[in-house]
Amino acid sequence: FHTIIPAFMHILDKKDNVTWLPYMSFGVMGGNIQPQGHVQIVSNIVDYNLNIQEAGDAARWVHDGSQQPTGEPMNSLGGFVGLESGICDSVAANLTARGHQVSYGPNGGGYQAIMRDPETGVYFGATEMRKDGMALGY
Repeated sequence: FHTIIPAFMHILDKKDNVTWLPYMSFGVMGGNIQPQGHVQIVSNIVDYNLNIQEAGDAARWVHDGSQQPTGEPMNSLGGFVGLESGICDSVAANLTARGHQVSYGPNGGGYQAIMRDPETGVYFGATEMRKDGMALGY
């Protein structure tokens, strides 16, 4: 299947803790990596306090091979978890011990983002190392 799923984040205004402010538009292209990639980008920013460039360059994982929305049948193993090389071996061992089929390799996907700092109004751009792009402003 082919989709384009852009995303948009808001953050809570620190001045009143009530108002939601526009924060970042972003996207991770690449078939079924898109929703998985979006969650990983948001987690990298919110949970791990990475900047928008670091969030995109961080190693990602992908689950594939199980039931698809296209109606294709699930493979007999229930899918696999693909890890990029930046994910340590202990994570792969832990997943394997829990019964997951694990492999290493590129997971595809491509990420770009534009973020507006709510305090300064300055815009920041990011594009990841997996694609041939650049973030440029003037």
